[in-house]
Amino acid sequence: MPADFSRPAASICVFCGARPGKDPAHAEAGRATGRMIAANGWRLVYGAGDVGLMGEVARSAQTAGAATFGVIPTHLMRAEVGKRDLTTLVITEDMHERKKVMFMNSDAIVVLPGGAGSLDEFFEVLTWAQIGLHRKPIFLLNEQGYWQPLIGLLDHIVDQGFADASMLGLFSPVADVAALQAALRAALS
Repeated sequence: MPADFSRPAASICVFCGARPGKDPAHAEAGRATGRMIAANGWRLVYGAGDVGLMGEVARSAQTAGAATFGVIPTHLMRAEVGKRDLTTLVITEDMHERKKVMFMNSDAIVVLPGGAGSLDEFFEVLTWAQIGLHRKPIFLLNEQGYWQPLIGLLDHIVDQGFADASMLGLFSPVADVAALQAALRAALS
């Protein structure tokens, strides 16, 4: 049977902010993530916005030649400036469907800096892993220590007996895009 070259080696779901944040290092990490995905021949799966870190990741991935798979609910097309020049654009009815489609079309999950939406996305895939619904690798890009308070909170949850310590092994914080690339390569090989 001939190889299927139409599908990338892997699809990386990136959850991140629809805002740029205050620290320009986060935007650069977003751009570097997009370039890294393309350099590895992977496909970007993301929220289809053209604003904030989402836009940085997508434009960078596209410019570097990556296939892009964007998923956005109808009600956010205007607010997140739905990016129509993607390889694939899926418009969903609601946020729940958006997350499900993104998850189903990815092999690994990466969470860049973001706000409540990014936290919601992270906790949903973490919970699904915790209850045994998937084994996809989850990475927190902890650039500039952005996720350190979240990691501390998760440690506190375990320390207080509201989760088993095994929960902490269901995601991996990585310090920068180089470490993220190495972790993704190891997880996807």
